[in-house]
Amino acid sequence: MSSACLVPAGTRPAARSHAGSPARAPIRHRAVLATVLASDLGPARKIGPMRLLRPLVAAAVIIPLFVSRPVTHGSGLAVEIAGCVAGLLGGLAAAALMRVYRSPKTGRPVSRAGTPYAIFWTVIVGARAAFSYGAAHWFTAQIVSWAVANKVTEAAITDGLIFISVVMVLARTVGLGARASRLPAGTGTPASARQIA
Repeated sequence: MSSACLVPAGTRPAARSHAGSPARAPIRHRAVLATVLASDLGPARKIGPMRLLRPLVAAAVIIPLFVSRPVTHGSGLAVEIAGCVAGLLGGLAAAALMRVYRSPKTGRPVSRAGTPYAIFWTVIVGARAAFSYGAAHWFTAQIVSWAVANKVTEAAITDGLIFISVVMVLARTVGLGARASRLPAGTGTPASARQIA
């Protein structure tokens, strides 16, 4: 059964683009995971303006593209807010798995992220992908029943999943920038920058 059947057709916004459908979610999930890991994994990734601005620009493009008409009331709004909160907590947790320090070579802020960071993002993105697939193939009836009982549209559920991804990346970026800005002056590498697994 298609994920488009999450709620009766009459309760879905007519303007909802298929680009935001859960059926397209695997593409978004893989893109998020690949982008984050390519940007963050490594022993000394430079924290510069481009690294901090890229996620902001991406969010400015993604949100209007996939979220054409956010739900602004009722249970649908609660689902979207829950997605934002989950993304915020996930982003802060991801930022905590990174080490921020000044490079002993350049004296500029850099970050270090290793296996725990990669595992964390893989688990989070994998869980979102599993939910998207499961809503369409494994537990569609249960999702339909819950959505109808709580008057939650497919659009709200899709938006909530998108907000998790976008807010998580933004929270991680803001946390990274804030920690870099608070680094003490000097070129020594603090103890927190020691090699992690």
